[in-house]
Amino acid sequence: MRPSERIVCWRAVDPAAKSWHMRIRHRIFVEEQRVIPFTDVDDWDRDPDTVHVLAGRGSVAIGTVRLYRTDTAGRWKGDRLAVLPGHRAGIVGMRLVRFAVSTAAAAGGDVMDAFVQLQNVNFFERLGWEHNGPPVAYYGLPHQPMTFELSRAGNLAESEIPDDACLRLPAARDAPSALLVTMS
Repeated sequence: MRPSERIVCWRAVDPAAKSWHMRIRHRIFVEEQRVIPFTDVDDWDRDPDTVHVLAGRGSVAIGTVRLYRTDTAGRWKGDRLAVLPGHRAGIVGMRLVRFAVSTAAAAGGDVMDAFVQLQNVNFFERLGWEHNGPPVAYYGLPHQPMTFELSRAGNLAESEIPDDACLRLPAARDAPSALLVTMS
């Protein structure tokens, strides 16, 4: 595999990376799925302890996930997992989920929870996640509460640590047209 094809994940900490993170989420949850009106930005995005993650191929951002500590000691929540169309059949989602659980485990977490859209439950089961009760309505859609024991997370693989090329994202105003197109 050429380096430009390698999928890597990293924390979106600088303004350009955070802008990409938010644009991908907006594209998926507001424009494509229409589950959240106007914006999916909430108080967790304003919390400085929230971890925003990007996945990319070379220097092109193609997916996101967000994670944060809950009010319960040792518990983390993962949400806003989003992969752009055209990249969903590969390993992008898997890398994002593994990066999230490894990050939470490294921060001393014990358990990670998520509300998973029903069409994605099998994917999470293959990654070792377990059901945590019956499906519930979340943003008006049925979601399966799931949990992952972070002691099983392991360390980040080399392929999940960004190289310098991934950290040189273009400014958000230079985003590829795929991120700027409004879906009808």
